Amino acid sequence: MSSDKNVDPGADGRKWTAVEEAAELLHEERFREALTELRTVLESDPKNPYAYYFLGVAFFEVGELEASRDAYTACLRLAPAHLGARVALCHVLRLLGDTRGALREGLVALSQAPEDPDALHALGLVYHARGEDVSARKYLEAFLATGPEFEVALETRALLAQIGGAAESGEEEDDD
Repeated sequence: MSSDKNVDPGADGRKWTAVEEAAELLHEERFREALTELRTVLESDPKNPYAYYFLGVAFFEVGELEASRDAYTACLRLAPAHLGARVALCHVLRLLGDTRGALREGLVALSQAPEDPDALHALGLVYHARGEDVSARKYLEAFLATGPEFEVALETRALLAQIGGAAESGEEEDDD
């Protein structure tokens, strides 16, 4: 998780082990139970970044976006290099209408992992939400070049077609 030489790998392993049950509950889509389990983990170890990350996931899945944002932010305070939390925070901020914050988080994620498909996709969606379709196209096409799963690729191609259609219809309006 961290490249800090002062991090005790055993402690990191214990933090991960502490959230395994909650991760399984999330996998089984038992989100409310996962929330309860994660709160218990955090009561015993309030500095467990994995617990905050999975708490963000669980809150997102039950539609509590502000709580999800706060959990991802807490994770990143403890583990600034946690790429999954950074990308997830980018998505949540975009959904909450904070495209400036979403863009900042997406760019940090991309600086951490320059060819990460999730970061590319998140940035493409942020730029689209901001109405910056040239940049959206750039990042979404870069995302498609990574060979994503079929469903996400299909959705992304549909969005790119919509962006292309919007640009074309905008050009037609200018001609009138």
